[in-house]
Amino acid sequence: MVAPGTALREGLENILNARTGALIVIGDPEELSFLYSGGVKLDIDYTPGLLFQVAKMDGAIILNQNATKIAMANVQLMPDPTILSMETGTRHRTAERVAKQTGALVVAISQRREVITLYVQDNRYVLEDITVVLAKANQALATLEKYRSRLDQVSTRLTALEFEGGATLHDVLSVLQRAELVTRMAVEIERHIVELGTEGRLIEMQLEETMVGSAAEKAALVRDYLVEESDEALSGALDELGRLGHQDLLDFGRLAELLGFDRKLSTLDYPVSPRGYRVLGRIPKLPKLVVNRIIAEIGALDDLLAATDAELEAVEGVGEVRAKEIREGLRRLQEVNLIDRYLQP
Repeated sequence: MVAPGTALREGLENILNARTGALIVIGDPEELSFLYSGGVKLDIDYTPGLLFQVAKMDGAIILNQNATKIAMANVQLMPDPTILSMETGTRHRTAERVAKQTGALVVAISQRREVITLYVQDNRYVLEDITVVLAKANQALATLEKYRSRLDQVSTRLTALEFEGGATLHDVLSVLQRAELVTRMAVEIERHIVELGTEGRLIEMQLEETMVGSAAEKAALVRDYLVEESDEALSGALDELGRLGHQDLLDFGRLAELLGFDRKLSTLDYPVSPRGYRVLGRIPKLPKLVVNRIIAEIGALDDLLAATDAELEAVEGVGEVRAKEIREGLRRLQEVNLIDRYLQP
């Protein structure tokens, strides 16, 4: 609501630049009415210019929930004084208490410090200058690209080892760890994009391009190596992975436990074999339903590589033409991954 490019942000910037200060509450005017003492009822359409004009009055301004109307102006707010507030200024202390008491979005614009502070329930956030947020977003995007490049390297290595039958649990966990780091960095950038509003479109496009296929790859990797495979186990493992603390994410024992292995295993020496979801998912135009049937009827990747043409064609939804496409796709993946593996520094 307050991102650059919105009418509300324009009004806030006008007040900030004029150094008049303001206290603005955005919510249902009727539900907030128990806090009012005095004030002027306006009920007029919101415009940035009108917000700036009514902010010249001393009291608070009440906007409706989607900030399309200015409901009240020059209101004295009377929140519960027993609500704990760490703020020192009267305006900000009132803003924090109103937010905690009502759950409404409250905006406090400091007259002296030239700062816009947002309050929602127990959350407090100071809006940063757009140039600062943009710099942070670009730096995070550069870091994400390095993370993604490293993820592609370890993923390529794992795929080559899977075809050779030489993958270990350590190789799998290296890819899983990198995939989650990439996901978390992308989440940080998404937060910057929200705050940048219209200024974040280019970064959003770059983020989407960088993250193409990463979520599906991560899910397929987890499904390939879960000790007990089921939709519930997959969902639970991905949720748990997302909740892991940073230190736990760096602990391969904890990651192994998440997949259902004993955390005391020597991951460097423990051989594992994929079911084949990740590799088959890379074959163009191969539906997920067909992938599931192939693995259910033929078995893991090793069994698929050893299967005859007749066995593959017999799977429902495959047939002769698709069987040739799958064989060709697997052969191409094997060649490309082997070449990439030996070309990597």
